[in-house]
Amino acid sequence: METNRPPVWLLAAALLACLGYFAAEASLLSGGFGFPLDDSWIHLQFARNLAHGHGLSYNPGELVTGSTAPLWTALLSLLFLLPGSVILWTKLLGVLFHLAGVDATWRLARELGLSRGLSSLAAGLTLATSWLVWSALSGMEIPLFVLLSLWGLLLHLRERSDPDRPPLALPLFAVASLARPEGLLLLVLAVLDRCLVFDREGGEDGGDLRWRRPPVRPLLLGAALAACALIGPLLFYGWAGESVLPTTYAAKGAGGIRHLPDLRYVYNVLGILFQAQPFMTLAAGAGVVALVARLGTRRDRGLLPALWLLALPLAYATLAPAPTRLLGNFGRYYFPLFPVLVVLGVLGLAPAAEALGRRLRAGRLELPIGLLLTLLLVAPTVAKLVQGAPFYARNVANVEDSDVRIARWLAERLPEDAVLAVNDIGAIKFLLPNRVIDLASIATPEIGAEIRQSQAEGLSWSQGMLAALARRKPDYIVIFPNWIPAVAGNPSYRPVYRLPIPDNITMGGNEIVVYATPWTRYGLRPVP
Repeated sequence: METNRPPVWLLAAALLACLGYFAAEASLLSGGFGFPLDDSWIHLQFARNLAHGHGLSYNPGELVTGSTAPLWTALLSLLFLLPGSVILWTKLLGVLFHLAGVDATWRLARELGLSRGLSSLAAGLTLATSWLVWSALSGMEIPLFVLLSLWGLLLHLRERSDPDRPPLALPLFAVASLARPEGLLLLVLAVLDRCLVFDREGGEDGGDLRWRRPPVRPLLLGAALAACALIGPLLFYGWAGESVLPTTYAAKGAGGIRHLPDLRYVYNVLGILFQAQPFMTLAAGAGVVALVARLGTRRDRGLLPALWLLALPLAYATLAPAPTRLLGNFGRYYFPLFPVLVVLGVLGLAPAAEALGRRLRAGRLELPIGLLLTLLLVAPTVAKLVQGAPFYARNVANVEDSDVRIARWLAERLPEDAVLAVNDIGAIKFLLPNRVIDLASIATPEIGAEIRQSQAEGLSWSQGMLAALARRKPDYIVIFPNWIPAVAGNPSYRPVYRLPIPDNITMGGNEIVVYATPWTRYGLRPVP
């Protein structure tokens, strides 16, 4: 008897993949553990302040709209109520969301009409995608957004085929946007797809498509529920930050909107997807064609998965100030696309799989063609998964050997009243009680605005940064020298500690340096 649940072995395999990455991390760190990005520590700092009653702040008492994932921040804040290591609890939460995302991928494939076997193939490719396993243990919001977006897609497909269902997809997309701001684009695309309803004039076997007015009431109700989910956070962001956009948007360098997408940026996105899922990236186009061919038939489920896969890179390509900007570390802004990419790829290959059958005769020999093709499709993904484990562990080691280690060095020597100016604010602030000035402008957005004003007045970026530092007079500066050469080459800023980062593949530079400033009020305590 068939069930509507995925095979248990899929979830077991997803868990095993996560445990493999965790084992690689513990092995390289001699039993220790951490996060592969400094941004993960930023989330924890916001969450800790929220848990301790300081609101959405980075320095306690200074509200700032620096979190692009307030829902993830709120969930992490609950972990501070639990005993034990909040780092381990954060990893466990990410793993649970990853497993739930694999389950949702299987269900999405089934909703698009794929067989249990092909749905299992899609879920298996998803659970083995190296970047999704990396994300599960990263402390980042990616697994949460993957889960919410997939369930939003699943509900959308069901509601589109049965307008009498409760309109829950749109509010769920709105909630997803509180985990990643890209969810707002998904919400807009869902509204568009609900309006793209067609009939075939010649019946299901052919004929021209004719647009049919969709039911308006469920669409309006769903939009109203989505607005209810968004209105509170947007009002807070507008009040606390004078913009509904998080400070990260300006800090990442987004400029004006282009009339046409930057195709070099799109090429870079294709590279991110192709490296982890080469066959599915090639086959996804056939899946898009399959969705279009179903319009106006009983199997019509709309175009939202295809629209989401295509629109996100194109939207960012009109905003990115350079082909390598607004991709996120290692391209993480696009990791949530992998499950949809895989499902569309398998959908595109489904006719070929059905035509080939289960076995191929070669004389008296019968070859299990289905198994052979599955192994062929899965092989590069599994190879990348295995290669990704030491890469993930090295990411964690790099953060531990730089930001975490420098924070612990300062903890023994730095008075609590000293003010630090830093360009990597995560672990340094989480592990130290000192107030920080964020030179990357996420927690201190005024710096970015001041530098842009200085540039408008004809000054260089370096001159603007030095002026911003002079106005704030920090006691010490902790930076990667290559990020701010105006400080590194200025004799007014005296280096007091240099920390090389061995085998660096993660951090913004191969060395992190502590500088005393002309305004240093507190000397470093001597440590035996």
